[in-house]
Amino acid sequence: MEEPRDGLRVVGAVARELNRDLSPEDALGAVVKLLRETLDLASTTIWLRAPGAAGLVAIADPPDARTADAPERLPAAPPRALRMPLGRAGHALGALDLVPAAAAGPPDSLLAEILANLLAPFLDAQLLSEDLANELAGQTRELQQQQRLTTLIIDSLPVGLYVVDRDYRIVVWNRKRETGTQGLRREQVLNRPVFEVLSRQPAQQLQAELDQILLTGEVDQRETEVEGPGGKRVFRMTKVPMRLGGDAVTHVITIGEDITERRAARERIMQSEKLAAIGQLAAGVMHEINNPLATITACAAAIEPRLAEPVDPTVKEYLEIIDTEVQRCSRIVDQLLDFSRSKPERSVRVAQDLNGVVEQTLFLLKHHARFKRLSLERDLAERLPPVLIDGERVLQAFMAIMINAADAMERGGTFRMRTGFDPERPSEVFAEFADSGPGIPAIELHKIFEPFYTTKPPGRGTGLGLTICYGIVEEQQGRMTVDSVPGQGTTFRIWLPRAAEGAA
Repeated sequence: MEEPRDGLRVVGAVARELNRDLSPEDALGAVVKLLRETLDLASTTIWLRAPGAAGLVAIADPPDARTADAPERLPAAPPRALRMPLGRAGHALGALDLVPAAAAGPPDSLLAEILANLLAPFLDAQLLSEDLANELAGQTRELQQQQRLTTLIIDSLPVGLYVVDRDYRIVVWNRKRETGTQGLRREQVLNRPVFEVLSRQPAQQLQAELDQILLTGEVDQRETEVEGPGGKRVFRMTKVPMRLGGDAVTHVITIGEDITERRAARERIMQSEKLAAIGQLAAGVMHEINNPLATITACAAAIEPRLAEPVDPTVKEYLEIIDTEVQRCSRIVDQLLDFSRSKPERSVRVAQDLNGVVEQTLFLLKHHARFKRLSLERDLAERLPPVLIDGERVLQAFMAIMINAADAMERGGTFRMRTGFDPERPSEVFAEFADSGPGIPAIELHKIFEPFYTTKPPGRGTGLGLTICYGIVEEQQGRMTVDSVPGQGTTFRIWLPRAAEGAA
């Protein structure tokens, strides 16, 4: 009765070794050692052959040098050896060889069979684990590759993008965001509350926008202006709901697209369309103005010979101004009529002194009652490079700006004129006109160049002056900017192209 108990003890010990947290090679080695220690196998060599992660695992006891050098070349079992195949579900997994010494009796086949039955499931489980581990490693590599590709795509987008979860924490922050107006690195913002990172927008307002997306699942899009190092930029902010599973919104994707140039182009197109509409309107009424202009010219010509000698210089100057202004009005009428033609006549641009155009504009306006109550300040740059313009057209634009400024300062004020050039813009020269009037609210500032838009009381203005001025500046291949602070005044700056060296 001792032998069965010894066999059961060995079987139990082997089972315990196989259940330990060991590698397959270490577990099999422990089994071989256990068999040697617990059974009377002093004259028996034990071979345990099984496939492993690195190929064939061959464990011999007593040790054989060939197991380390070339385990796959282990000698075949001699005729007296007891070989118990290790297999499961028809698949060969290895073999357990008990090789007795020449003088020893045959090994216990029942015990060997029991041990083989214990080892087979273990080896099968190890091979399955290796297969699963390899498959998992492959899937992990594929997921990592997909994640890298997704990150690269997000970082390559020409828009700023970030994602927040339901706790308002940032979980994605793309490369465009890193190089944006705030320039925050990804590691500085991930897992932080969005309100700590985006401080330009009030936290309550931003949270309300995010809550609206999380609650309704609807896309929200709006435009906003941001003051950056290079000036004011316009962004289109789009918030998109994201669902990781189910119907509930789990994240909010925010996309910021810089549309400054696009908006400017759109406004230029709209302005051109409005100018074309003015031309169509002008075509119907401008020819009616020619008749009173002709009458004024005839009357001025008839007055001069009737003046008693000596002629008052002031009266003579007034007559000259009347004649000059009537001729200019006639030219303005012709130019307005050009708007209604399919191919307007282009103005003739020649090199001219910008300071001279400013002075000529002042001369024509000095007799207006509105300018007599103003304090005029000049700061005209010396040795100013000539500009390539149609002087008559630019004078018309300057007059529109000056008259508007005088109207804005009904109770008096200071009107400053300045010319110069910016070393960073060597191809342009500017003329600046600043008043100390009430200023223009920011919400109204973008409308001032629209046709028929005016802040003056009814009957005081048509709303065409700045529209025509804008068109004239564009026609001269220049550009115009305006800044205004309510309560402090408004400044117009007109940039005009510099004439080439030696231009006449």
